[in-house]
Amino acid sequence: MSTARTGGILIASTRAAAGVYEDQTAPIVADWLAGHGFTVLEPVIVPDGEAVGSALKALLTLGPSVVVTSGGTGLSPDDTTPETTAPLLDRQIPGIQEAIRAAGLVKTPHAALSRGLAGAAGSTFVVNLPGSPRGVRDALGVLDPMIDHICRQLEGHRDH
Repeated sequence: MSTARTGGILIASTRAAAGVYEDQTAPIVADWLAGHGFTVLEPVIVPDGEAVGSALKALLTLGPSVVVTSGGTGLSPDDTTPETTAPLLDRQIPGIQEAIRAAGLVKTPHAALSRGLAGAAGSTFVVNLPGSPRGVRDALGVLDPMIDHICRQLEGHRDH
């Protein structure tokens, strides 16, 4: 890797934010980011809903290479992570989410219900992942072979 990269983690979970249970997805994402050479910022855990947008804006001001969100992509009334992410993206990358959903569909039909987005906010790659540990692992597996290429392109490299 040619440059030092940082990765942010944002967990959207009302119950985890309230301390009802311990989030299980942030450690999975942190290990994955570290395994790809990222310096991992302290995970941010917020309730579902509007707090996600505010926390994502705050994370983006730190200029990370990647922000991975987990949770809030389903159909519950307070699952609004995609809606709070969309206005912060300069460009969406729909093929990434299509690939993540396709990989998940091999294991569960519920993967089709994930409404997560992926895109670029400036030079930061932002991706919304499901809230389940299994869904996060599956999605990160999809991102494995392309994360360096995504970052290089957003850094201005002309890889082909």
